Amino acid sequence: MKKEKYIDSYLEGYLLKYDKWLNKGQISHSSKVIPVLKSLSAEQWVLPTEQVMKILHNAKSVAVKNCECRVHYKRCDKPLEVCFLLNEVGDRLVAGGKARHVDLKEIGDILIKANESGLVHLGLYMPDHELFALCSCCSCCCHDLQIVKHYERKDLIVRSEYLAFTNFTDCIHCGECIGRCVFGARVFTDEKMEYNAEGCLGCGLCVTSCPVEATSMRLRVSQKY
Repeated sequence: MKKEKYIDSYLEGYLLKYDKWLNKGQISHSSKVIPVLKSLSAEQWVLPTEQVMKILHNAKSVAVKNCECRVHYKRCDKPLEVCFLLNEVGDRLVAGGKARHVDLKEIGDILIKANESGLVHLGLYMPDHELFALCSCCSCCCHDLQIVKHYERKDLIVRSEYLAFTNFTDCIHCGECIGRCVFGARVFTDEKMEYNAEGCLGCGLCVTSCPVEATSMRLRVSQKY
């Protein structure tokens, strides 16, 4: 049976913009997955650009505003004020009354709440390849995550340099990580959790939900899948 074409004018507007930038060579991707900070142990902090707090700490200024996608779709009750804008972009929105500046303490509080809510951190890029925003995204509303799901445009999102690793000797197959994986890398089969590492984009949400600490994040170059 032929799959019916998914139509969403809001998402297609983003696709037209992204493809225009891609065709002109102005971007190589629209966003990049960034691991949840708590999922990385101290010895793994070798790539500071992969940690949200590090990215925001190094910015000259940070502002926060409501997530445009969740405001548009209203499909869930996840936190709204989770979209961080960096430097000049944030400053312009603050001046226009559309955002507010935040300090590192409040940033940390917002990120903790986002992790508890099962949101994926995505770094968003402008045509000049500069990271201008960092949002915590849900799969039901986020334009980029929906584009991957409905339009099969995985080329637009870059996976993080980290990959989840599950020790099945310790895994109790409770299923807590399955609902947290928005990329479908974890499923139940015959009452057992199965993990497809190829589907993992390295967000780290599975790590922070495991009650027995059977899952950890490792650099992809160190994996042998």
